[in-house]
Amino acid sequence: MAATIPGIKNLLFDQGGVIVDLDRNRCLDAMRRLGMDRPERLIGLYRQSGPFQDLEGGQLSVDEFHAAVQPYFPAGVTTEQIDAAFSSFIVGIPRHRLEALRALRERYRTYILSNTNPIMFHGIIAREFAQEGLDVNAYFDGITLSYEAGSNKPDRGIFDYAISTMGIVPAETLFLDDGQANLDAAAALGFHTLLVPVGCEFADLLSSLETQSR
Repeated sequence: MAATIPGIKNLLFDQGGVIVDLDRNRCLDAMRRLGMDRPERLIGLYRQSGPFQDLEGGQLSVDEFHAAVQPYFPAGVTTEQIDAAFSSFIVGIPRHRLEALRALRERYRTYILSNTNPIMFHGIIAREFAQEGLDVNAYFDGITLSYEAGSNKPDRGIFDYAISTMGIVPAETLFLDDGQANLDAAAALGFHTLLVPVGCEFADLLSSLETQSR
């Protein structure tokens, strides 16, 4: 039987930058082509601002977001164009990561905790998770999304929401994220943490930890 990390029953994954490849500059360029002035003021790598943040934090519905964001663009720009430009933030999920998630789920319970929004999650992200003919629920035992939790990392609220709704015990859970502030917030609540630096694969890092435990 494959080795596991001692004391760890659950793997809690950040989504963007860990499972999903991102390109903020591609998104910013797409927004500028639509006529948005200085989109970098509102669209961050780890957290958004203005109506983008309100959508991600669950304070705005998709329709309310469209109404709030339309004034940032010239007349004639459609909501479909705005959604496509925003979604260009997502590069995709390499298929080998989906295979790795399925393999890990044989040894651990696996979960997502992500700052995201319904436009991306039910659009391009859902399509990326469908590459193997499955859906996102085939890879995870539970999913916590910021717009449903009404809170964003690194705020405590999203972690409390994950603990209560998914029934995970922090001391039995390894949280993987590409942002140190998010890891620090999780560690303060008793989670074990693992930084996934840019260019690194979560499967390789976990394999190294499992090997060390033998």
